[in-house]
Amino acid sequence: MLTQQQLNTMLSLQNKMNIKVNPQWLTAGYGYLRAAMVESVEAIEHHGWKWWKAQQKDLPQLQMELVDIWHFALSASIIDYQGDIDATAHALAAQLAQQKDPSVTFDGKDYAPASLSLLDNLELMAGLCAAKRFSVPLFMCIVEQCEMSGDELYRQYVGKNILNFFRQDNGYKAGTYQKTWQGREDNEHLVEVLAALDINAVDYADLVYQGLQQRYAS
Repeated sequence: MLTQQQLNTMLSLQNKMNIKVNPQWLTAGYGYLRAAMVESVEAIEHHGWKWWKAQQKDLPQLQMELVDIWHFALSASIIDYQGDIDATAHALAAQLAQQKDPSVTFDGKDYAPASLSLLDNLELMAGLCAAKRFSVPLFMCIVEQCEMSGDELYRQYVGKNILNFFRQDNGYKAGTYQKTWQGREDNEHLVEVLAALDINAVDYADLVYQGLQQRYAS
């Protein structure tokens, strides 16, 4: 389960990143749930669904797709509450409270995600997103089925978001950013920075950025 503090942190980071892309993003009409739908279909591909050939579930790739979907879902939620981060956080917390026994109604039919397979839940999420809807309890059920905890979703989300900020701040767009430091890619450094920090710290996102900054400078 995600905490109120974690929700506020992620929503604030998402808002800042979106503002960096376009200060008027709230009214730009971007298709965030369309993007989440496409990522859901990509997750289905990583799971494997073809009965006519041998396929193996790629769990790390599935988890990465979920983190991407969460970026888009947070953006859509912020728009629903006209940019009010606190109101959005409280609304998401209320939805998460339904996580113990989640239920989804789609196309006139009721679904119980806890009793469905991961593949069926991914398909249900794609369908909801195509209909411009998103179910946080369904998403969190999928997160659990992909062997991620709320803390792990938070850790991976903040890590990816902060790395994107860090790249932009250090010349990524201009082409001057050095993606490889000391013989290793920035993603590898990020993993070590995240492993050394307490995710419960109030300034967790700032600490991640500072950790990257210290390594990059050296």
